[in-house]
Amino acid sequence: MAVTYLEAIRSAQAKALAEDERVFIYGQDIGVFGGAFKATKGLAVAHPGRVLDSPISEDAAIGLAIGASIEGMRPIIEMQFADFSSVAFSQIVNQAGTQFYRTGVRCPIVVRLPSGGTPGGGPFHSQNMEAIYAHYPGLVVMTPATVEDAYHLLLEAIALDDPVIFCEHKHLYNHLKAERLPEKSDLPPNKARIARAGRDATVVTHGAMLHEALTAAGDLAREGWQIEVIDLRVVKPLDSETVLESVARTGRVLAVGENTPWGGVTSEVIARIADAGFQSLDAPPRRLNCKDTPVPYHPNLWAAHRPNAAEITRELRDLLKF
Repeated sequence: MAVTYLEAIRSAQAKALAEDERVFIYGQDIGVFGGAFKATKGLAVAHPGRVLDSPISEDAAIGLAIGASIEGMRPIIEMQFADFSSVAFSQIVNQAGTQFYRTGVRCPIVVRLPSGGTPGGGPFHSQNMEAIYAHYPGLVVMTPATVEDAYHLLLEAIALDDPVIFCEHKHLYNHLKAERLPEKSDLPPNKARIARAGRDATVVTHGAMLHEALTAAGDLAREGWQIEVIDLRVVKPLDSETVLESVARTGRVLAVGENTPWGGVTSEVIARIADAGFQSLDAPPRRLNCKDTPVPYHPNLWAAHRPNAAEITRELRDLLKF
């Protein structure tokens, strides 16, 4: 039976709860109700007293998690939407992110952020926050794009002694499926994955944009172009080595992200290539992001707001002509 991206997240949490008594989950309506997206469905019954409903206060939830981690627990905090984590911003970046630096005491918390847009989501339920949190030292930022990574990266996040921001894309929850969950991951959590090999240009991306990029690469393959697609998997720390090695092979690069262009992950990727891989380039590095506006409500406007396979294909065609 096929496994969805959402089921992989639920399975990883179930495994962590079963194998480590220090793990508990805390968030709004995650107990009997199973969470806004059902990522914790059934877990409260299977693990009484360890899947707990929180008040409607993201700030308080993160504060509780930090305190529990200092006392030896390993909390998983579910935000109903990534956007709402901004309410707990100070706790995340000023407390969790600096805890080990300030005190020498580890802060092993995982903050799960249902991220990204869906039709009709609008500006308060559709943001991609990974670049914001990646800005702050002390935080690890994971962006799983596959069912396998939704499972294995989450288990890696729970096992880490550092605070992890886990950006799971809502649009993938029930749309993305795999035949099964592999027993182990082929890659360490800090290594990017070459999702498709190529020789003519490189696309560097993460999250739901991986699948748009793969579609674009497939379209261009019918025209004879071989596009290499890299899935970053984790944006902080960022695997520059895999990116630079790919650019050295292809000579051209397009960085694609669903978040806004200003100071985003694509900006960091392009900056690192310009700094350490300039000699490998046969064309100026390019990036493609969503429009620099709040996320629109209307499904048609939302579809035009975010990059898609057709837009990636057009950008790559221009890049290949240079």
